[in-house]
Amino acid sequence: MEEKKETKNFIREIIDKDLETGKYEGRVHTRFPPEPNGYLHIGHAKSICLNFGLAKDYSGKCNLRMDDTNPEKEDIEYVNSIQDNIKWLGFNWNGETLFASDYYDKLYDHAIALIKKGKAYVCDLSQEKVREYRGTVKAPGKNSPNRDRSIEENLDLFMRMKNGEFADGAKTLRAKIDMTSQHMIMRDPPLYRIKRYDHFRTGSKWCIYPMYDFAHCLSDSAEGITHSICTMEFENNRVLYDWVLDALELYHPQQIEFARLNLSYTVLSKRKLLTLVNDKHVSGWDDPRMPTLSGLRRRGYTPEAIRIFCDKIGVARFNSIIDVVLLENSIREQLNKEVLRVMGVLEPLKVVITNYPEDKEETVEAINNPEDENGGTRKVPFSRELYIEREDFKIDPPKKFFRLSPGKEVRLRYAYYVTCTDVLTDDKTGEITEIHCTYDPATKGGDSPDGRKVKATLHWVSAKHAYKCKVRLYDHLFIKRDPNEVEEGKDFISNLNPNSLQMIDNAFLEPSIKDALPGTRYQFERKGYFFVDPVDSKPGQPVFNRVASLRDSWAKIEQSQ
Repeated sequence: MEEKKETKNFIREIIDKDLETGKYEGRVHTRFPPEPNGYLHIGHAKSICLNFGLAKDYSGKCNLRMDDTNPEKEDIEYVNSIQDNIKWLGFNWNGETLFASDYYDKLYDHAIALIKKGKAYVCDLSQEKVREYRGTVKAPGKNSPNRDRSIEENLDLFMRMKNGEFADGAKTLRAKIDMTSQHMIMRDPPLYRIKRYDHFRTGSKWCIYPMYDFAHCLSDSAEGITHSICTMEFENNRVLYDWVLDALELYHPQQIEFARLNLSYTVLSKRKLLTLVNDKHVSGWDDPRMPTLSGLRRRGYTPEAIRIFCDKIGVARFNSIIDVVLLENSIREQLNKEVLRVMGVLEPLKVVITNYPEDKEETVEAINNPEDENGGTRKVPFSRELYIEREDFKIDPPKKFFRLSPGKEVRLRYAYYVTCTDVLTDDKTGEITEIHCTYDPATKGGDSPDGRKVKATLHWVSAKHAYKCKVRLYDHLFIKRDPNEVEEGKDFISNLNPNSLQMIDNAFLEPSIKDALPGTRYQFERKGYFFVDPVDSKPGQPVFNRVASLRDSWAKIEQSQ
């Protein structure tokens, strides 16, 4: 992995100050704590790059700890995917993968300690009643009828909760703090609830499970974390994080919050991503339109591009929507320098060069990558019959249309100048079926010896030598910049883009990449960057996913026309 240029931000300033003052004995120890109830997405990538990057830059450590406190929704499938995607991004964690469930016995003991200190009690109120008793931001809450139970009674009831004597939801263990606190989170928050779900690691050993806010701080403390970095939605929870550790008089990491990633034309809510998958709006978690790391990988994004993107957007305190163009630019910048250029025609229109000998074939020399001085060249076959893009020809062209039209001369990339002499159409539909052209043999290589210029250069493939393949063109999954903005009575699904996927079954590519291996990337000249799909491709039958369109002079020409 390339060396990352260190970028100062407020989190680094906090760490620098801590190192100067000797806080945490000069250690930097972070952690990445995903919940294994879904697949990682681009927002998680920002947190991964931040936590692992800080540990690397400060010669510290970063733990991977699964927040497996909700067995109802968690699965080993997600654990494996999380580990795989972190490694794919180029990071390795400190030691073995850790789990909150590693500390279940300790967490139970800590809960007992709080009860003995008179700082936790067993409550019989239902969830609905708890919400009612909590009050509002303008009105204080009121105490639970069970708040003054004796320590002995609470210890007995909590042990019986653990032993499975009560129904799910019948009782909770709550912290005893302050029902009038200005911080809603401090109004006697729940620490444990009853859930009869077998855990994928602990089986049926437990029927009570700790809440995230209880497990989070205690797991950080047990691991000796120094800087516990969270997204801004946990800012209000920091007072509880501090209260639990102070109440138990334990080692105390520092929680620091930063703005989560919000990306235009994208949803990153795990619940909404799950809806897209379960309701089959996408083909799965690895659908190339999904913002999951699995989806981005299958689309053709590289880990380097994602790390570059995360570095560019930086770390801030305030939430904002980042333009998805920044993400697309990160992969364009990398692939433009590295990948092989080839010619491919996605919507073919046949061209016959009438003055080119029928039995003649030749090759032209094509540059593999003008950005790579060591990229070399390749041979591309040329013959009498070719395919060009259908959009590159118009019978009645508008003003400033410089591509092919009747009587107009254009350059065929690396080959010859050609001039349109005739157009064949379908008698019934009027659709153009074939174009006849003549070529100038003196212009081989794409230049005219007499100095005449043309205003357009078209890509092409030889009809005799090209091979047919499938290509997928992807667009934004949503039509609105913020998909969460919906009309009354509708949800985010109403903002889905019906044209987010275009399937092309009859694209034609030059023969040099017929045996392209899954995972290989190319630039199709004038059409974008493409990736050989690692799932659906077969030997000799690659399926190409468009990673991103081009952002160059051709893209500007297309837009102007």
